Amino acid sequence: MAEGGSKVWTVFSLVSALAAAAIAKKGLNTSWRAATGKNPPENPADPDVDVWEAVLWAAVSGTFVALARMLAQRKAAGYYLKSKGQLPPQLQKGDAVPNTST
Repeated sequence: MAEGGSKVWTVFSLVSALAAAAIAKKGLNTSWRAATGKNPPENPADPDVDVWEAVLWAAVSGTFVALARMLAQRKAAGYYLKSKGQLPPQLQKGDAVPNTST
């Protein structure tokens, strides 16, 4: 059963992370246009894009997309816990504590 649960969690986690990233990106694009009056840089590495605009876009978009993905995966783990009665196999803590003394 653990193998089946692992596959279910992998798909569930991936779908939730991708959906959250897409929603965050759309929200970021809209917010960027509202704040700056122009579209976000398509390619921040393009030399025609001002370096500070590229740095700001990379920092803001990276942060918000990562946060959205993390929150979506936490929510997905909560749904998994409610439906299966345990955390996904990848999130379960090991029962044994490694012995570091020699």
